[in-house]
Amino acid sequence: MVEHSNAERVLVLVPAWNEERSVGPTVREIRAASSDYDVVVIDDGSADDTARVAREAGAHVLSLPFNLGVGGAMRTGFAYAQRQGYGRAIQVDADGQHDPGDIVAVLGGLARADIAIGARFADVGDYSVRGPRRWAMVVLASVVSKVARTRLTDVTSGFRAANARAIEQYVRYYPAEYLGDTLDSLVAAVHAGLTVTQVPVAMRPRAHGRPSQGPLGAAVYLLRSVFALGLALMRRAVPRRREQGSAS
Repeated sequence: MVEHSNAERVLVLVPAWNEERSVGPTVREIRAASSDYDVVVIDDGSADDTARVAREAGAHVLSLPFNLGVGGAMRTGFAYAQRQGYGRAIQVDADGQHDPGDIVAVLGGLARADIAIGARFADVGDYSVRGPRRWAMVVLASVVSKVARTRLTDVTSGFRAANARAIEQYVRYYPAEYLGDTLDSLVAAVHAGLTVTQVPVAMRPRAHGRPSQGPLGAAVYLLRSVFALGLALMRRAVPRRREQGSAS
């Protein structure tokens, strides 16, 4: 049953896999940022106490029976958002790198587009990436900018907001493949007629743990990024359902 009272509220989606050390502070910080935010943690088959910690911090928890990856977790979150009647949803990572204080700014991008990306390389903050991974990001941003017909500098950012049109599109198509959650979902949304914009944000250091990508990982990232974008560009658009009120 759809809860229409949720239409004016914001659903913050937090995909989490083995993040018991950082998910609690992340949830509490999101809840402290605004009373208008409802928080759902999608526990992506964690082997630790991520679900319990998130629940104790005040989040509603959707537990997946095994690890699906970010794409599968986010599609689950968007399906929940649609069924509960939320008009806006935004992804925030559980590792503490996304500043909940920037949620309101990223949501502000929805005033001019269906999808708003919190961009890390837009002259705000000091986040940097070097070497092959940076080269890949520049190339990917250039290609997707042409597809979207707007300048985008950070198309692999997971800090992004969606309005009701985008939520509907994501429920219909949101790939689970590596990088598909960012690149493929974005290209598919543009092919379906949705608009995209970006909002500059600063990225924070990870609260716990270390990035998984060294030089070898960066090279793999480059190859898989190009492959993922190539598949996205070749894939046919998934048509959206007719707008409510249109002729049947």
